Amino acid sequence: MTFTGKALVVDDEPHVRKYIGLILKSLGATAIVEASNGAEGFAAFQQERPDLVLLDVNMPVQDGIETLKQIRSIDENASVIMLTSLSNRQTVEEAVEGGALHYIRKDTPRDELVALINEVLAAEDDAANG
Repeated sequence: MTFTGKALVVDDEPHVRKYIGLILKSLGATAIVEASNGAEGFAAFQQERPDLVLLDVNMPVQDGIETLKQIRSIDENASVIMLTSLSNRQTVEEAVEGGALHYIRKDTPRDELVALINEVLAAEDDAANG
C-alpha cells in the first residue's frame, strides 16, 4: 500500500524519529513532521493535522499515553500507532483503551515494521471507504 499523506513522528530519540521517517517516506509519505516529546507532539498535531501519528510511550515532559488522550479528545478518528522499547501489558491496554490502532516495539525488524504500518493504513483506508 502507498501512503501519500502527512505523518507525525513523536519520539524523544532523534535517531528513532529519523528511522521511522525514512520508513514512512519509503511508503510514499508526502510530509514527515517530528516532535521530541508529547507536549510538542500534541501542538504539532493541532497545527499540522497529520493523517498518521507514530507516538512513543515513554518521553520526558509528557508521555505518549497522555498525548494519545489529548489527540483523541480533539479528533476521535485520529490514526495513532504507539511505539515503545518496553511492552508491558498494562501500557498496551492503556494505549488500546485510549484509541491507539496498534502498538509496535521499536526493535521490530524493518520489514515487519513496514508490514504492520501497511496493515494499519489498509484497515484505516477500508474503514474510510467502508
